[in-house]
Amino acid sequence: MKFSVVVPVYNVADYLPKCMDSLLCQKCSDWELILVDDGATDGKCPALCDEYGAKHPDLVRVIHQPNGGLGAARNTGLEHARGDYVLFVDSDDTVAPDTLARLSEEIEKTHADMYVFSFRYVTEAGEERPAEPRPSAGKTGPMTLREAPELLLDPPMAWARLCRRSLFLDHSIRFPGRVWYEDLCTTPSLLLYAASIVALDDAFYGYLLREGSIMRSSNLKRNLEILNALDMARAPFDAAGQTEQFWPQLSCLAVTSVLDAARRVLTVDPKADFLPDFLNYVKEHYPDYRKCELLPKLGKKKLILLKLLEGKHYRLAKTMFRLAKLL
Repeated sequence: MKFSVVVPVYNVADYLPKCMDSLLCQKCSDWELILVDDGATDGKCPALCDEYGAKHPDLVRVIHQPNGGLGAARNTGLEHARGDYVLFVDSDDTVAPDTLARLSEEIEKTHADMYVFSFRYVTEAGEERPAEPRPSAGKTGPMTLREAPELLLDPPMAWARLCRRSLFLDHSIRFPGRVWYEDLCTTPSLLLYAASIVALDDAFYGYLLREGSIMRSSNLKRNLEILNALDMARAPFDAAGQTEQFWPQLSCLAVTSVLDAARRVLTVDPKADFLPDFLNYVKEHYPDYRKCELLPKLGKKKLILLKLLEGKHYRLAKTMFRLAKLL
């Protein structure tokens, strides 16, 4: 079997049908769809999953488990998968109808371990917004991370790539459970161990912007989990003795990651007493971060935010976000 598509499901009854519609219309015959009900408590999702399994018994498999978080649900799907390649899809998102067919064509050409692709943002009103260009834009492959280290700075989301299942199994790579930023914990390892990577311009994935999603939660202090995620992202490079080789990318990754996490906090509470922790992490682990040659490529907005964080001008940063949104 060529593809296993894994969809973790938790309290998304209003969104799951649209996600499933986008998957069930795929023009591909060599695949399976695994729905992992991660202990949903809304009284609807478990039954919805079973309905899809009953209607499409040759395609859809349903697994019910106690709640373990997004990472644990993905791991369950991975362990039950039979496909050569695994695609993770969040249950409130959608994929383009030609996704599996196009990826199948690319596999026949290159047989790579990983395929990285673009995505677009979709509002609940149906408005589509393009994502920012990937830092690896212009690179196509097949390539390795050593040949294209800028791949480390692409969005780390698991759903923005198709991976050979053996890449997870052979290197014992799994997602951590019950944490935020589980993609950042995992994707760098996959990139490091992939023997060949192909980058595609296709925007296969539609990421839904909604207030109730995990990453827009009001539980602000959980954004500090980005620091543990950065430790996990760096760990395989330390273990392989390759941290120095990838120091510019790892340093830049740390800066961009803490900026994103700090921004989520600043937009809600510029008085949060843990705001200094974000930049303190970078100063401790990458004390020469200001000398990184990749820093100027972050763009004016991020460089301004970095300067504001360095000066602890948190209120000013929040004002800047508000003005940017109005403009």
